[in-house]
Amino acid sequence: MIIKNEQFGEIKFDDNSIIEFPEGLFGFEDLKKFLLIQEEEGLFVWLTSIDEPEIIFPIFSINLLQPDYETPKDYEPYGIVKLDKEPENVTINLKAPVFIHKNDRKGYQKLLDNDIYPINYQLFVNN
Repeated sequence: MIIKNEQFGEIKFDDNSIIEFPEGLFGFEDLKKFLLIQEEEGLFVWLTSIDEPEIIFPIFSINLLQPDYETPKDYEPYGIVKLDKEPENVTINLKAPVFIHKNDRKGYQKLLDNDIYPINYQLFVNN
């Protein structure tokens, strides 16, 4: 199958590449099927909707930032990234992670009921 969007052009994929989000993502509950696109030299993974290919979320592995982040077994936690032209303004949402089970090709988003993790965690620290 093929989808097309402005950012990546034509993307060829098969059913084994689809990650299903039965409940969708917050604010995008109608979108259930996504692809993970990793650019060769890219910092982010791009969660790309199959149903609406122009809807693309930059995500980043939370485990790289917080190795002790609470994660359900066999799932990898990702935070949705808010991009900005200024690197010091790029943030990641640690409060509402996206969990992806790569073997089962399932995912879900959860709002954590605690104040430990912020919504706008600064991804790049200016030293």
